[in-house]
Amino acid sequence: MPLLRTRRDAAFASAAADVGAGEGLDPLLGAATFGERLRHLLADMQADPRLSRVNRIAAALYEPATDLVKTFVHASDGPDPVGSLSMRLSAFPGMVEAARTGLPLVVDDLTVGGGGAAVTLGLAQRGYRARCVMPVLNNGTLFGFLFYNSFQAGAFSRAALAALRPHNRVAALMIVHELSLLRTVLAAVRTVRNISVHRDEETGGHLDRMSRYAQIIARRVAPMHGRSDEFVEYLFHYAPLHDVGKVAVPDSILRKPGRLTAEEFAVMQTHVVKGLEIVATIQRDLGFARLPHGDLLRNVVGCHHEARDGSGYPFGLKGDAIPLEGRITTVADVFDALTSTRPYKAAWSNADALAFIKDNAGNRFDPDCVAALVDQFDAVEEVQRRFADGAAAD
Repeated sequence: MPLLRTRRDAAFASAAADVGAGEGLDPLLGAATFGERLRHLLADMQADPRLSRVNRIAAALYEPATDLVKTFVHASDGPDPVGSLSMRLSAFPGMVEAARTGLPLVVDDLTVGGGGAAVTLGLAQRGYRARCVMPVLNNGTLFGFLFYNSFQAGAFSRAALAALRPHNRVAALMIVHELSLLRTVLAAVRTVRNISVHRDEETGGHLDRMSRYAQIIARRVAPMHGRSDEFVEYLFHYAPLHDVGKVAVPDSILRKPGRLTAEEFAVMQTHVVKGLEIVATIQRDLGFARLPHGDLLRNVVGCHHEARDGSGYPFGLKGDAIPLEGRITTVADVFDALTSTRPYKAAWSNADALAFIKDNAGNRFDPDCVAALVDQFDAVEEVQRRFADGAAAD
């Protein structure tokens, strides 16, 4: 066996040397995040004379339940010209057609008939002139879109599109792989979580709503902390898993219709640590050690009951020692819990729930997260309407 291992390792080293030509492993393959991989891909493209005029790549993800196209990551030669956005796909006929046909959508000059969309205006104001939009499709399923931009009008000629095709395939495969891995992990955790949902008072509607409240809050506060749309997207997907540890709480406590005793509440509190153990087991035993933004998932599960003044559990963290994703999830979770009917209480009105949240801003809740919820309450009410308990997403 040692001899076989030696031969195998020698063969691997030889192959790596051939691929890397003495320069080490490909940085695109070694990058830790999707955003880093996209930056390496842009650099590779710009090294090709036919694509040297490509100055920006951006990826946006599609959410079928809401028909939203959401900014995800970008790589460019300058600052982000678009910012954090989500838009109805149906509002952009050209992109709808690209998704239907699989063909690129090219705009040679954004200053000529480009329309007044926020994205177009943002690009033009930053000096971008040409745009190419490529749908990301896998087995007929729309995952999102890739956007290529140039400071020069007419940059996406037929020759440039031909040169772009293999790079676009790499970028598209990166997105499909990233999201497929994420969905596999979520399915594994969701299987465990669903057992808890069937035993718990929390509904699927609660999980849909609170994850979207978290997304609404995160889009406002993430830039304040130097976080990208990649952070926002993963928080959106991981937030519903915050209470996965409740599967380990006895029915007599989890489903008790009245107020818990001190001893029972102490048992209920163990769901946080149990949740962390479940996530660790899934990462270890199912081969997801390199789960994208795994630290974010652990912080959502482990910190959604921490309080800014240190009165929370299980770690008693204070202030900014609580990870941002934990602070966001707390506000989203508490707001929806207050406005939902439970066996032991009636649903609060939005006004009463907001009053409670605002009264506790600065001690229990992060003030910026509270302000983000309050200031975007139209979006919150839209989520309530669309994902009401017992209602299918329309």
